[in-house]
Amino acid sequence: MTVRIIGAPTDYGQDRRGVDMGPSAIRYAGLSDALASAGVDAVDAGDLTVPRAEERDPDARQPSAGNAKFLQETEEVTTALADRVADSVAAGETPLVLGGDHSVAIGSLSGSARDAEIGAVWFDAHGDYNTPTTSPSGNVHGMPLAAALGYAEWDGVEWANAPGLREENVAYVGLRALDDSEREAIRATEMTAYTMSDIDERGITDVVEAALSVASDGVDGVHASLDMDWLDPTIAPGVGTPVRGGVTYREAHHAMELVAETDGLRSMEVVEVNPVLDESNETASLATELVASAFGKRIL
Repeated sequence: MTVRIIGAPTDYGQDRRGVDMGPSAIRYAGLSDALASAGVDAVDAGDLTVPRAEERDPDARQPSAGNAKFLQETEEVTTALADRVADSVAAGETPLVLGGDHSVAIGSLSGSARDAEIGAVWFDAHGDYNTPTTSPSGNVHGMPLAAALGYAEWDGVEWANAPGLREENVAYVGLRALDDSEREAIRATEMTAYTMSDIDERGITDVVEAALSVASDGVDGVHASLDMDWLDPTIAPGVGTPVRGGVTYREAHHAMELVAETDGLRSMEVVEVNPVLDESNETASLATELVASAFGKRIL
């Protein structure tokens, strides 16, 4: 297997500056060596060119309703990322996108779903199913799944939609922080949602296996999205939106080991590593370990 590393150093999607340094922090933590230890060939394609947020007006372009900050910049970056991801898949490689904030998933999903049907497993504390009219903040990192699935105001937004991704093939793992409107919207979809309570009751193995079964049912491949705030902030402090009560170190590793065992991992991203908020690059180091597990590294 050849894994193509694609950096997307954005911080357009959220208010906490510094997450644009996530790709560098993950590389510095030894990503290439970690992938080599998993037995895969890694090709680093470098980073997308991303203008600094401080040089842009977040409100220069607004949607027809509601608020979405840095909408023009998000379109530019995610469109370029989608092309990179699609080219990588076409070349027989597995793209690994390094965020940046979670808005980059719009590009990952639309690129991975180009000319294919895909499913997605969403390892995240948050639902990321807001829209410009429901988002309390206007931050697009809380909207990527809604954008990719064309929900509400995102319907027909060509650059953001991933037509090959269907609700019934999307599974959340470990939700624990939802806005009220987002909670209602998710309940009304055909997506499958496993909360931290489900993990408490059923165990990480049962939940992740069920999520992967949903995501892989009748599709050409699966996209795995790993937001580092999925983990408990005591072990992953370097994230912009920490929520207490996340998965443990071993639960996270086992979940990624199960990802590696599933057929058809088509693409992956790891996002929301913010070295400004981190402690001794701990979160970035953990991200490299988890990625290695997702690509087949084992203890024995």
